Amino acid sequence: MNKFSIMMFHTYKNKITAKSFIITTAITVLMVLLLTNLQSIISVFQSGDEKQEIAVIDETGDLYPVFAKQLHAADTDHELQVLHTKQSKQEAVKKIKDGTWDGLFIIKRDQKGTISGAYQALTISNESAYKLLKQALTQTKTAVETAKLGVSEEAVSSLYTPAAVSKKALEKGAKSEEELGQVMGLVYIMLFVIYFAVILYASMIAMEVATEKSSRVMEILISSMPPIQQMFAKLFGIALVGITQFAILLTAGYLSLTLNHQNQASSPVSQFLNFTDVPVSTVIYAVIFFLLGYFLYATLAAFLGSVVSRIEDVQQTIQPMIFLVVAGFMIAMFGLSRPDAGFITVTSYIPFFTPMIMFLRVGMLDIPFWQTAVGIGLTIVTILILAVIGARIYKGGVLIYGNAGGFKAIKQALRISKQ
Repeated sequence: MNKFSIMMFHTYKNKITAKSFIITTAITVLMVLLLTNLQSIISVFQSGDEKQEIAVIDETGDLYPVFAKQLHAADTDHELQVLHTKQSKQEAVKKIKDGTWDGLFIIKRDQKGTISGAYQALTISNESAYKLLKQALTQTKTAVETAKLGVSEEAVSSLYTPAAVSKKALEKGAKSEEELGQVMGLVYIMLFVIYFAVILYASMIAMEVATEKSSRVMEILISSMPPIQQMFAKLFGIALVGITQFAILLTAGYLSLTLNHQNQASSPVSQFLNFTDVPVSTVIYAVIFFLLGYFLYATLAAFLGSVVSRIEDVQQTIQPMIFLVVAGFMIAMFGLSRPDAGFITVTSYIPFFTPMIMFLRVGMLDIPFWQTAVGIGLTIVTILILAVIGARIYKGGVLIYGNAGGFKAIKQALRISKQ
């Protein structure tokens, strides 16, 4: 057991002191800080932006007051500043070219009385200005036409106000709309965490084994410690690396949200990361399924890495495992909008997909406990089977230094392990 601990902490120490770990963690922390302070960063840039000054030529002679009123109502972020001008079109265009104005909007009415508009600017890449002007003119047209029919502005406003439709779940124990919103944020984050963690740390294990084999360090390790203990020592050592990295990221994110006073409840980031009403059971399931996903794919990656003789062959050997992770992630992304779909239910019992898809169902739906227990049980059994078979393959695989690959290498590793 002492050798096991030495190997585990040796793996842990080597990984957390590596430049790649430090750089990756630092970059990820910066991304977390950027995300949690996104609202403040946007506010800084927005405060420095000047309003766009748009000149308006009203060829109709009577629509500008209505148009200005509608634009003021539509421009909730106060992006535009309109200026009613009596100058000619040629003079206005000249002022746009010399930078006095940012754009020109012309209000027209043809012989049939149809209202239209024309927008001109040095570039038309700014869609927001164009859309606001178009929206304001459309509402102006509606107001003018309804006024001819004797319909008041209040009646028109009421006509275009969306109908209020409430949602209520009749099933006992079903989550409310507010609970679903918060749980979806947690589920969405955990799906990405499981996806990237499995790919990153499982690949790290395979690379670790292949590196030791390529440097012939494995021959020395085998003489002092059984291969099976080596495999599980590496699994737990890399797991400690993951825990350390996630602890750093979570601490950075929590402190950033706590210390940043501008992240109020109305901030989109704060709302998305607000888990105050998420059930404790959902958080516990998140931890359980994360660990299941890690050990499932880490065990698979360990014995796949053991049959590789060159570091260059690692990615090709673990490619099928990566495809499984990607497939589970894509299915889970589809399930976010349809967690009760039959396809999602069936795939949640496939052990290689269970960590992501069963957690999705647990978070979004009120499913019977036995379904969750079956999913967890099947995954644990699969991990044990992979551990037993993987240990045998690892035991023989670490002694393979030929160019054999794929099933041939696995078959050869099993034959050597029996000797």
